[in-house]
Amino acid sequence: MASHRRPKQPSRARISVLTAAAATAVALSAQVSAHAAPAQPSKDEVKAQVDKLLEEQEQAAEKYNGAKERADQLRKQAEQLQDQVARSQEQLTDLASGLAAVAGDQYRQGGVDPSMQLMLSSDPDKYLTQAASFDQAASTQAETLKSLKDQQRRLDQQKQEAAAVLHELDSQTQALNDAKNDVQSKLQEAQKLLSKLSAADRAAILRGTDGAASRSSSRVDPSTLPPASGYAATAVAAALSKQGSPYVWGATGPSTFDCSGLMVWAYAKAGVSLPRTSQSQGSYGVNVGTDWHNAQPGDLVIYYSDRHHVGMYIGNGLVLHAPRTGDVVKTMKVDTLPISTIRRV
Repeated sequence: MASHRRPKQPSRARISVLTAAAATAVALSAQVSAHAAPAQPSKDEVKAQVDKLLEEQEQAAEKYNGAKERADQLRKQAEQLQDQVARSQEQLTDLASGLAAVAGDQYRQGGVDPSMQLMLSSDPDKYLTQAASFDQAASTQAETLKSLKDQQRRLDQQKQEAAAVLHELDSQTQALNDAKNDVQSKLQEAQKLLSKLSAADRAAILRGTDGAASRSSSRVDPSTLPPASGYAATAVAAALSKQGSPYVWGATGPSTFDCSGLMVWAYAKAGVSLPRTSQSQGSYGVNVGTDWHNAQPGDLVIYYSDRHHVGMYIGNGLVLHAPRTGDVVKTMKVDTLPISTIRRV
């Protein structure tokens, strides 16, 4: 009769080894997965990220424009104050020299008692004339001394004002550098993302020529637009002449522009000096509200709640603007972006 033996059961040690080996295999598999090359982002994903970065870049660029405008104002103010200090110091020196001369004359004339000088004088009339001159000199000395004190007070005040302006200029220069670094950082991040795409896809994203979020429009013929009036007509014509000019942050023309720089350049051609930033332009002129149907050619249309973008209304439901890095001056529908305010210059 054949014997039936039960199969030998694996030992606990063997089970432990197998379990450990399985765990190791799972861990190694996880590590391999973790170190595998990450999936390349799709064109739509890159576009969404680049759009966000370029919008943030435009915000930083407008901060830079504002900081630069203020720094330029402070620099000019500091130069004027320093010139005033130099002139005041020169006037103070002249007054002090005049006072010293008067004091010297008094000392020389006052060396002998006046009555004794009169008794000893061979020409009493001449002495009396000199005495009158002496009294006049004393009066002049008092006036000079008063002027000297007043001039010193003015000089001290001008020095304090100059020091305060220079201190603010230092702070503004730091803000200017911070904004510039922020702009460059955003652009570098966007460039890294774009470098993962083909040249055609990069161009399409930068020019906004793909998808419903596009800001693009065909080049507009000025003869198809309603006429503008007054200096707005000159500004509109100037802006339209720059269709196709590249966007460059911080630029105010004549061949490259950012959004607010295009407005500044166009209205300067009409003899109007606009503030440098879109935020400041959003408070300039007359408020027309937010309904673009009330806009007239030449009006400034300010976009977003923080007012970091601006375009010029040209009629027919269109604005002309400098969109962003990689794009050019062109038109878009006026309500493509959220309108913050419309201003009539």
